[in-house]
Amino acid sequence: MSLLDQATDTFNRLRPRLIRIAYRMLGSVAEAEDIVQESFIRWHQTDNSTVRNEEAFLVRIVTRLCLDHLKSARVKRETYVGNWLPEPIFDPSEDESDGDITLTLMMALERLSPLERAAFLLHDVFGQDFNQISKAIGRDLAACRQLASRARSHVQKAKPRFPVSDEQGRNIAKAFFVASRSGDMQGLQSLLAEDVVLYADGGGLRPSVINPIHTAAKVSRFFDGVARREKYQFPTLLHEGTIDGLPGFVTSEFDDMPQTTALEIENGKIKTIYVVRNPEKLTHLAFATSSPTGSA
Repeated sequence: MSLLDQATDTFNRLRPRLIRIAYRMLGSVAEAEDIVQESFIRWHQTDNSTVRNEEAFLVRIVTRLCLDHLKSARVKRETYVGNWLPEPIFDPSEDESDGDITLTLMMALERLSPLERAAFLLHDVFGQDFNQISKAIGRDLAACRQLASRARSHVQKAKPRFPVSDEQGRNIAKAFFVASRSGDMQGLQSLLAEDVVLYADGGGLRPSVINPIHTAAKVSRFFDGVARREKYQFPTLLHEGTIDGLPGFVTSEFDDMPQTTALEIENGKIKTIYVVRNPEKLTHLAFATSSPTGSA
């Protein structure tokens, strides 16, 4: 096997991990794939014989590319129309160590500085030691530990105190789908926490709520209004499963375009509803153009 083939094999073996790191940093599947592709080019421009730890080296490249990208991404998000939500991903494989990073926690990561986010993800989620992190983000060991510690305290506050089992989460998500889209407001209100919040991301490309909707009463009225619209059609359920670690589902709406809904559930009640309608964030989904598959 040639040195080029060996370098390619090494990169392909590490690609899934690099994609996960980039996605957790950026919240975008497409951008994560672009970052990893750029790291592949830089990997082949490197004298691989001088690299002692291929994984640490590639993680360093991906992290630095993500940090550079976040500078421009944050400027774009300041002018984003409505709520910005991460691109949804589904049902992580059992061997992924970052499976406990939910959409709720990713939203908490959005409130951190890029360096805090990188230090926390690399250390607490992907198991990098602080020597490796120091090289990746260009800060000394003490600064890296402090960055990770600050991030950790913010993330801990976002973790649900009373998480639900997978089965209970699926059952609540199914009940929410039926109640919210059929006009069963009594059934819907029984599922919602009093301080529930609804976030919807249309990106200015599809109709969506611009600002979050707070409280069970207002969220119920919103869905009641949707169900009462003229020419309203009950959506088609395409997929049920885990969306960024949360129970949820994918539907085909009246415009024949997909929509994802993920639910943060605490103490048996829906605390947060995350809806992604922006078509640019759904192109990577197999469900986007497929026929209904029912339950996953």
